[in-house]
Amino acid sequence: MTKRQTRLFFVVGTSVFAAIFTGLTIDSHLRFGELTHAEAITPQVIAGKHVWHRKNCINCHTLLGEGAYYAPDLTKITQQRGEAYLRQFLQDPSRFYSEQRHGRVMPNLQLSDEQITDVIAFLTWVSNIDNQGWPPRPIVVSAALPETTAVAESTAAASANPVALGEAVFRRSPPACFSCHSTTEGTVLVGPSLAGLATRAAALVADPSYRGAARSAPDYIRESIVNPSAYVVPGPTFGAAGQSVMPPLGTLLKPDEVDQLVAYLATFK
Repeated sequence: MTKRQTRLFFVVGTSVFAAIFTGLTIDSHLRFGELTHAEAITPQVIAGKHVWHRKNCINCHTLLGEGAYYAPDLTKITQQRGEAYLRQFLQDPSRFYSEQRHGRVMPNLQLSDEQITDVIAFLTWVSNIDNQGWPPRPIVVSAALPETTAVAESTAAASANPVALGEAVFRRSPPACFSCHSTTEGTVLVGPSLAGLATRAAALVADPSYRGAARSAPDYIRESIVNPSAYVVPGPTFGAAGQSVMPPLGTLLKPDEVDQLVAYLATFK
């Protein structure tokens, strides 16, 4: 190759790849609003973003793979854990983790109820961003549970809140739902992960292949609790010969407890 050919190759190659890069950059900027659901950015979401930054959450956590990687990635945390859990956790993280037992501890940020509501709204907006699978390997949030006394106190304090009461049922033994079901996306224990359950349930009951009796997402969740074999989620660990490995919990739970558990699980969207 002559010097002239070399220069021509360099100029043409650089120009072509620069044009491709410019085109991809422009396309990304044109689609940012669609991918991030910009129309859902409310004043509460913005207020939650300010709480996130003022409390220096990014010094330990990551969003969309950006941050300190010292603590779990929170990109999909509201889908993984649900609002009820996050509210209790942010009120007092020491009820869920201790440095002695887990080798780490999140400080109590002394957030007001309004700040907690705002930051959950912000994280909910983040969780709905189409991140196209990035980060590829987020740090998984472990299934830490609050102490029994803390759950009892929380339940007593939130006796009028069916979602909070439902979470207490979920974490109580029996039925000990958490021992078979993870709330982390992609983490399968004995049964399927409950992350995004309400969204999946709504799509499932609308699918012609569904043969159960439910007609809405809450109905499907209820059906799965009291009659798990009405529809067995496809998968090698969930059932055999049309029978679910999950026992019907209608015999263990009172009707109002089933209602509370449905209300809690319906928050996993």
